[in-house]
Amino acid sequence: MAKQLDDYMQWPEIEALEYAECGRPETILGARMADRSHVLITTFQCGADRVTVKVDGVKKTYEMERMDEAGYYAVLIPAKKIPSYHFVVKSGKQEKEIVDIYAIESPIDAMDMSQFTNGIHHTIYEKLGAHLMTIDGVEGTYFAVWAPNAKAVSVVGDFNSWDGRRHPMRFLEAAGIYELFVPGVTKGELYKYEIWGEDGRRVLKADPYANYAEKRPATASIVWDIDEYTWNDRDWMTARKKWKAKKEPMLVYEISLSSFKKPKGEDEFYNYRELAPMLCDYCKEMGYTHVELMPIMEHPYDGSWGYQVTGYFAPTSRYGTPDDFMAFVDLLHQHEIGVILDWVPAHFPKDEHGLARFDGTCLYEHFDPRQGEHPHWGTLIYNYGRPQVKNFLTANALFWLERYHIDGLRMDAVASMLYLDYGKEDGQWVANMYGGNENLQAIEFLQQLNESIHSRKDGSLSIAEESTAWPQVTGAVKEGGLGFDFKWNMGWMNDYLEYIRTDPLFRKGRHGMLTFSMIYQYSEEFILVLSHDEVVHMKGSMYTKMPGNRADKFASLRLSYGYMAAHPGKILLFMGQEFGQEREWSEERELDWQLLESIDEEMSDNERLRQYVSILNSFYLAHPAMYAEDDRTSGFDWISTLDADNSVIAFIRKCKDETLLVVCNFTPVAHEKFLIGVPFAGKYKEIFNSDAVEYGGTGFVNPRVKTSKKVRHDGRPNSIECKLAPLSVQIFDCKKVTAKKKK
Repeated sequence: MAKQLDDYMQWPEIEALEYAECGRPETILGARMADRSHVLITTFQCGADRVTVKVDGVKKTYEMERMDEAGYYAVLIPAKKIPSYHFVVKSGKQEKEIVDIYAIESPIDAMDMSQFTNGIHHTIYEKLGAHLMTIDGVEGTYFAVWAPNAKAVSVVGDFNSWDGRRHPMRFLEAAGIYELFVPGVTKGELYKYEIWGEDGRRVLKADPYANYAEKRPATASIVWDIDEYTWNDRDWMTARKKWKAKKEPMLVYEISLSSFKKPKGEDEFYNYRELAPMLCDYCKEMGYTHVELMPIMEHPYDGSWGYQVTGYFAPTSRYGTPDDFMAFVDLLHQHEIGVILDWVPAHFPKDEHGLARFDGTCLYEHFDPRQGEHPHWGTLIYNYGRPQVKNFLTANALFWLERYHIDGLRMDAVASMLYLDYGKEDGQWVANMYGGNENLQAIEFLQQLNESIHSRKDGSLSIAEESTAWPQVTGAVKEGGLGFDFKWNMGWMNDYLEYIRTDPLFRKGRHGMLTFSMIYQYSEEFILVLSHDEVVHMKGSMYTKMPGNRADKFASLRLSYGYMAAHPGKILLFMGQEFGQEREWSEERELDWQLLESIDEEMSDNERLRQYVSILNSFYLAHPAMYAEDDRTSGFDWISTLDADNSVIAFIRKCKDETLLVVCNFTPVAHEKFLIGVPFAGKYKEIFNSDAVEYGGTGFVNPRVKTSKKVRHDGRPNSIECKLAPLSVQIFDCKKVTAKKKK
């Protein structure tokens, strides 16, 4: 007896399909051989009145039978193999010809799945996510998401009325990936994944690999094409490959795009394209070589400053589109300004649309909260031992370097990754296999990531914000190091701020705070930082940290920035501090640029400080001794470390072509004749003095060249006597004098 169409119906699976609970739609949708001479073709077309199968290359069509009220259609056609075909769907007066999306071969092949499963697919972002493409002449978008433990996943959006029944995704079991090509979905369309999780809950999730997202508070992902932008920074990218970071000057301006400047009107933010020329002009005027952006990856809460990311592959839509951000980077590069991004691989928020319990299980995080949560941040910790999670993070880091031409990544909160007990009490953490508190999986991840970054050989940098004494953060991986290019010098920052906020009368008791940093200076490759973290949460601005009256505060700021520039290490300063922003920083308002305005035709103290920092930066860039030997002991030499009574230090900065003597006075006391040891017999010309009148100082300067005398001081056979200005940094150019031969 010949089988009837009903005999081929898998009713439990069909019912699951109609409730968006079918995890394997490819088993009941599409075409398959019914017997040796017939092909069974099925489709789910909710709302259709009539569906016909049109076999390509022949005139004959086959009307499909509606098998239930929900819209499941089927037909048996005579054929000895599965033909190429289309559906003709009629709904009311509309009739359209569509492809069978379950007959389309997946763009993800066995190699992709194997590499992803093993955590080594560094361009997995080209496969997962939403990608506009044309398949067999049909335009649409290919969607793919990793959700191995989900019972079923559908892609939903405006294109299917957010109905999870219409586009259930196929499951690539070997990789735990759900995928589907949806014809007709174009650039700019909203979408999410409707996930029926292993825990039985149905949740709408944003795409972890999305290139664009809705502006908060909305949370949908947006289909986008990031390959359309035409870059104009070839010269910069070519030159960067030859850049020797350790030997080059680095003056980094750290900024928050939300509050650098704000438009006057209803709009909350400037667009990336509007911000770019403002920032270019300002950084060129100030002499900054790089900008470091607080995280611009998509995040739901403004108050997190971007450090609680939900869209790792999407620049936040607060300031525009992905193309707008590319234009931002492009313009800065054309003006020879590097772009560093803050990047957050240490934790992620619990927002329901994000990565938390993504497929109904702890997929990206650990199941055990002692391993998977930061108690004091209220965020989740990545499971660095899961290959696909490591792949997600590694591919993301490389994505920003490759697709957005980013020059470096500053990795946030590295200490929280390295220590299993970071921020936790006893009983809140689990020891490693050896009983220690080191996160062995995170260490391996960081080492592999840094090796991947440097294997590109394109000059891009990796920078660690690591606040402990973990050894060899910038050490070579092959020698057991983590492999970063630079580490933020948090020790110098903490010591210096503690010292400088002390009343000058009592600074002599803390003199060691000025000199201690040089004991460990060459253990790592450092960047000296006065970052956003130091001017928020009731810590006050740099201006308010300075003791004394207003004049003393500005003198102390000039001294602090001058000392920072002269100390070995690259330089980073947070926005607004360069002109003495008096209020604490807030992401809710722009910087107090009005402080730079003249008062009664007199230049404001803030504008004088801004001009001072600009000149200081220019001085730094013009003198290789200030940076070329940052990483070598040959570039620095102490002159005076023991003068605690006067709170004075003196040291040498040098390179092959020049030697500079730096003298810092950390009290408001001026000295008419101050004796300082010098490195050799010669002439010493003051070429920089932070107390100069044009900077707002008292003008206590040394206008004439000083010739050293054979008077032993500071352990040196020669010395000079000079004016020492109050709360100042003074820099002298040192020239040897060749002794005359006796006749």
